[in-house]
Amino acid sequence: MTAYNDIANDMASRHGRDKTALETDRSYYDSTYRVTAIGIATPEEMRQLLAHIGWSRSYLDAIEERLDPEGFRLAGRSKADKRLWDWWEANNMTVNAGMGMLEALIHGRAYGTVAAPDPADDLADPDAPVLRIESPRSLMVDTDIVTGRVKKALRLYTESDAAHAERATLLLPNETVLLKRSGANGPWMVDRHVEHNLNRVLVVPIVNRARLTLPKGESEITPELRSISDTAARTMMNMQAAAELMAVPQRLLFGVAQEALAANPESPGSVLEAYLARIIAVEDPEAHAMQFAAADLRNFVEVLGELAKQAASITGLPPQYLSFASDNPSSAEAIRSSESRLVKKCERKQRVFGWAFEEMLRLGMLVMDGKISKPARRLETIWRDPATPTFASKADAVVKLASAQTPEGKPIIPVERARIDLGYSDEERREMEAWDNQSPNGRLSALYAPQVQETTAQPDAPEAEAA
Repeated sequence: MTAYNDIANDMASRHGRDKTALETDRSYYDSTYRVTAIGIATPEEMRQLLAHIGWSRSYLDAIEERLDPEGFRLAGRSKADKRLWDWWEANNMTVNAGMGMLEALIHGRAYGTVAAPDPADDLADPDAPVLRIESPRSLMVDTDIVTGRVKKALRLYTESDAAHAERATLLLPNETVLLKRSGANGPWMVDRHVEHNLNRVLVVPIVNRARLTLPKGESEITPELRSISDTAARTMMNMQAAAELMAVPQRLLFGVAQEALAANPESPGSVLEAYLARIIAVEDPEAHAMQFAAADLRNFVEVLGELAKQAASITGLPPQYLSFASDNPSSAEAIRSSESRLVKKCERKQRVFGWAFEEMLRLGMLVMDGKISKPARRLETIWRDPATPTFASKADAVVKLASAQTPEGKPIIPVERARIDLGYSDEERREMEAWDNQSPNGRLSALYAPQVQETTAQPDAPEAEAA
């Protein structure tokens, strides 16, 4: 128990030192980061006018919105594996995976954990492992610098019904230990102990922008993007101040006492009401007035437009995403051209995040079956196309490929490949295959023929093979 307490305290302490950087990452994504201003350039009274520039959120959301897993295919199989997708759906990973990828984009890393189903949980699927996504703000991980595998991990959380009672889960290669303590500085006590003897820590890092010298990854909100966002926030602040003080023409009156402007001399507010109404009536024949021209705010607008272009060059976002293009792209090809960098970036993210999801499912096999099947060692994630081509252009290209023939008289691509390229899901393709088996020559018109045909059972995808 002392060993568990020492490990938990050490990892919790190191996790606390990372909190400042993690909070800064989140504040840039949430657009709540307050720019550190300098004296004369930004007086204290003006700091309340700092604007929230949401370019970081727009950038990260644009990437995450294009990352949609649609299935997992075992080696040597042409279709997605039904069992693995059932596990994915049973854990609501269609939603949680997106949150995990977004956390990795914000903080540079997130984590996936795997566990056996709890027999005491009536709502859990007993035939599916428990897959969870964890934020680096709640999970601390130690990895082996040689193998890159996780050596141990600590998940921290606080009970909602007790302000000072904290809980933690310590994940080790052959066991999972649930810890509990009373108070922020109390000793950790073992609440529950589970031995799985799998010789693996059931945690998978989901790493973004990893490098050889930075294996833990880094935030997609790069220093240059943060600098551009800070500059835009200060520019917006200055524009608001100019709009408040100089956007309305200023008037000067000479030879007039302040009381002369008030309909009711006893009410100071009447002077302001008269000013806002732009009505000034003075009987003093010696009084005269002059007016300053209103300030032109176009210089601020031009600066913000230039900053938006710099942000686009850094992130690869299309011009229309940052609203500085004067017109919309004129064709589908123009749209694809403007999105080429963003699409390529999403394809690279698919490789990295796809490996993490595949490793989670392999660990799920290890938990449920006690071993990883040989085809699963080359598991492949099926992703939706991150590009945004029109359906008509995709259909035209696919029809041309399916209609063209090789010198041997065979089509360049089979019908199944054409349906995959058109974006039909695995379930939709199974339904089409069943229809093809019912109708002669695979013609859809035969489905509506007057004769009654016997419906064949819909084939299921093959299960995972044993090693």
